[in-house]
Amino acid sequence: MSAIPSSGRTWGLYAGGILLAALPLAVLSGDLFWVNILIYTYLFAGLAVAWNIIGGFGGQFSLGHGVFFAIGAYMTARLYLGWGISPWIGMIPGALICATLGPLVFWPTFRLKGSFFAIATLAFNEVGLVMANYLESLTGGPRGLQIPFKAGLGNMIFTDQRVWALIMCAFMATCVAIALFLMRSRLGYYLLAVREDEDAAHAAGIDVTWVKLRGTALSAALASIGGSLFAMYVRTIDPPTLFSLADIGVKFALIALIGGIGTISGPVLGAFLIIPAESYLRAVLGGGLPGMHLVVLGGIMLLAALFMRHGVFGALDAVWRRILWSRS
Repeated sequence: MSAIPSSGRTWGLYAGGILLAALPLAVLSGDLFWVNILIYTYLFAGLAVAWNIIGGFGGQFSLGHGVFFAIGAYMTARLYLGWGISPWIGMIPGALICATLGPLVFWPTFRLKGSFFAIATLAFNEVGLVMANYLESLTGGPRGLQIPFKAGLGNMIFTDQRVWALIMCAFMATCVAIALFLMRSRLGYYLLAVREDEDAAHAAGIDVTWVKLRGTALSAALASIGGSLFAMYVRTIDPPTLFSLADIGVKFALIALIGGIGTISGPVLGAFLIIPAESYLRAVLGGGLPGMHLVVLGGIMLLAALFMRHGVFGALDAVWRRILWSRS
């Protein structure tokens, strides 16, 4: 997978990258601990790619995508619990709602830039948390919603975790494919132009606001689908879990930043580094020294921010270019 597709080899590289990402599942399929980690890795890789559409390609650093994630989770769970609608179908209304709500909510904040835009979207997340706590008829309030275990393909509930790993891997692959299609489209080039210089893009005849709204709609819809999958996997959802900035909202952006914001491969690389490291450190250090895994993980991320300004993808790309230059 390349940063921006520019040749007929793009989809071959895409297929090879997805097979490489699925390789750990083939190797570790017998270890349920690692299968669970891979499930979250694939999920957050897809979510980071979804965030990257507007946050990386469009340059709008959103911290409010946790709301779209939560809407997808609540919508799917409520439709399943209340009307018995299969989650495969129930995730569609949530995605459509977020594709509509995202642009409507973000539109007033597009006048803001940089950190001011990020703070405004952060407030959006906090409003969502408050509403989820008070709308008990929809969200179950602070108690949340619990989905009973009734295994079946139509219920999206499985006894074998490896099935969930395949579903999450498919979600990640779909998000990456959509990002590739986007980057080969007019909207993708417009998003990049807006990110680089809004004034110049506007002067060139690009409707900057409309481009941002369309990018937000696509990004929000994919985040909602990720929330639907998360809800059916964990089967217990509540406001603190879905609206947690550290575990949900900020993590989307953090994964993309560490991996390489504004690239296709970066968010996937970031997820494969951060999620397993976080889970492993929690298992090893969490029992003896509570919170120590966060200290170690924070230190790793700080070092990455200091010495890899363009993320892991940028560092690898620089090394590869240096090798090619030395051979020429």
